[in-house]
This record gives sequence, structure tokens and C-alpha cells, in this order.
Amino acid sequence: MHLVQSALVVPIKAFRAAKARLAGTIDPQRRAALARWMAGRVLDAADPLDRYVVCDDDEVAHFATANGAKVVWMPGAGLNGAVQAALTDLAGHGYDHAVVAHSDLPLANGLAGLARPGAVTLVPDRFDDGTNVLAVPLPSPIAVAYGPASFHHHLAAAIASNCSVHVRRDRRLALDVDRPADLAHPLLGSVTLP
Repeated sequence: MHLVQSALVVPIKAFRAAKARLAGTIDPQRRAALARWMAGRVLDAADPLDRYVVCDDDEVAHFATANGAKVVWMPGAGLNGAVQAALTDLAGHGYDHAVVAHSDLPLANGLAGLARPGAVTLVPDRFDDGTNVLAVPLPSPIAVAYGPASFHHHLAAAIASNCSVHVRRDRRLALDVDRPADLAHPLLGSVTLP
């Protein structure tokens, strides 16, 4: 029996530029600390998978290596181009499956369990708009399409592929932090944010 070789892919933008929509609520240093802390939680939630951080920032690259992740350097590719290139690169290195997770999931857990042979697994955000986690076989049967309504774009592409499709509704993975109101979400009540 063939064991599925899976990897985690986490695109991370420069911490100093992260979470701009929180600018009126928390200062730049705390926003950077929050972004760094959430990214660390996501990386930790992927054990025992190999972890890859897609970035174009030296500080993020240092953070990645300090946290046991390999760096996929993708300057100027944009989110979709960078993730797509990383998936292609991982397929060329013998991985059968990739779990792509955004770096702003403060309650991330169980990411390794989302990799299912021959299946595309989608974890939408709590508004059924964004795709917080996307797990795909490699080479990827779908093109990544992050941005507005990405969950619907990814779902349509997955249904059109020859893969089985799973939508996992997970309250913890559905919670991302983008806006000030997200910081007051009840699920974060027991978590001490930086």
C-alpha cells in the first residue's frame, strides 16, 4: 500500500504589512506580533506534515526556518501565482498531496487529517466566502483562485475535476482574523492573543 506523502503550504505576507484592516484597532507592532503568532499556530497544527512557507520577505523566511518550515521564495508572484507554483514544485519533489492553509487561523488544528487520497477538501471561512484551507492531490487538479468568493470558485473547480470533493465545516478552522470584530469572536474568549 502506498503511503500518501503530504505537505503543508502556508503563504505568509510580510508581518509588518499584515492585518492592515486592524490598523484602527491595534498598533503596527501588535498587528505584526499577532500575525506572527497566528502563523506559528498554523505551522504547529500541521504535525507531522512537512511544512513549507511561501513568502517574499526576509523576516518571514527567517521565521519559517526558525519554526522548522522550508521556505519557498516567490517574489512578485501574487498569492495565487505563488501558491500554484509551490504546489507544482511540491509535486516535482514527490509529494502526493498538499494542504494549503492561510496564516491567520488562530484556532488552527488537525490540518494533517485533511489530506485524503484522490480528494479535494475545502474548509470555507465562516461566511462561506473565502477558502481558509484547501487540500488537494498533486499535481493539483484545480487552479487556486483566492480572492472574493474563493470558496465558490474552488468548489466549482473541484466538482468539475475527477476527484471526490469534501467540504469540511469546522468552526475553529473557519475563524480567521481580518477585521476588528473578529478579535471579539466568542471562540477566542479562552485564547490570550499577543
